[in-house]
Amino acid sequence: MNAVRPTLADYTHIQSGKVRDLYNIDDECLLMVASDRISAYDHVLETPIPDKGRVLTAMSVFFFSELGVPNHLAASADDERIPEEVLGRALIVKKLEMVPFECVARGYLTGSGLKDYAATGAVCGVKLPEGLGEASRLEEAIFTPATKADVGDHDENVTFDAVLSKLGTELAHRIRQETLDIYLRASTLTEARGIILADTKFEFGVDNANNLVLADEVLTPDSSRFWTVEDYAPGKSQPSFDKQFVRDWLTSSESGWDKDSDSPPPPLPDDIVDATRKRYIEAYERISGLSFDDWLGETSWAKA
Repeated sequence: MNAVRPTLADYTHIQSGKVRDLYNIDDECLLMVASDRISAYDHVLETPIPDKGRVLTAMSVFFFSELGVPNHLAASADDERIPEEVLGRALIVKKLEMVPFECVARGYLTGSGLKDYAATGAVCGVKLPEGLGEASRLEEAIFTPATKADVGDHDENVTFDAVLSKLGTELAHRIRQETLDIYLRASTLTEARGIILADTKFEFGVDNANNLVLADEVLTPDSSRFWTVEDYAPGKSQPSFDKQFVRDWLTSSESGWDKDSDSPPPPLPDDIVDATRKRYIEAYERISGLSFDDWLGETSWAKA
């Protein structure tokens, strides 16, 4: 007989971030639940994207397996300790001492990196050649760390010297090398499947044995910019499989929202929600080669 799964109410809620909720399981493990919330411009939008949490979880599980580096997974994605109500969008993970920086690798120039470059000729203190523009490919991927912001606050890009000052030489150099190594391996994999990994954000933690461990989500459409190889054309904004689609709508005249104001973003229209969901799922299926219909849990879109 199968064991009766616990419910979320059986676990103690610890904290909620922009997308994830954490619950305590025991002295060694947490339940990490990916919600369908989506954030943009430091706001958590009131409109969820159905199945987004399942996509993020499925993508993370795929890459944790592919990368073969120490990670925070403590059980399979269908472990009996995961409540039925969050099956497919929750993972049991190890408790770690988290490194207090977002570890960003950039292989292409866009987003905040492009703004930094336009103002200083560098990104996070890394000097780059002159003449680069939107979506320019860099000769080598660069490490561009950022501070971790609370919900509602903005992550701030920092220099590697700031990481050295906070973490010390050994750990700082190690997270930089691991970030770039993982990015290179992942970008090679995605490009072979027709997807450019323009940039991505990793998080690391340290376990009780002082081992560096890859944690949180990894190489998802929330933490990465994915572009198609066939559509790539430097000098302009690229079609993407990430939440840039939502950002573009929010800053369009159609939304009527001023992102520099104090007002919250408007609700997303149904067509933007539907299109965003489809892009997230397509990213998972194209990169993993797997069908999203085969992933754990019930499709929330079908229940809507």
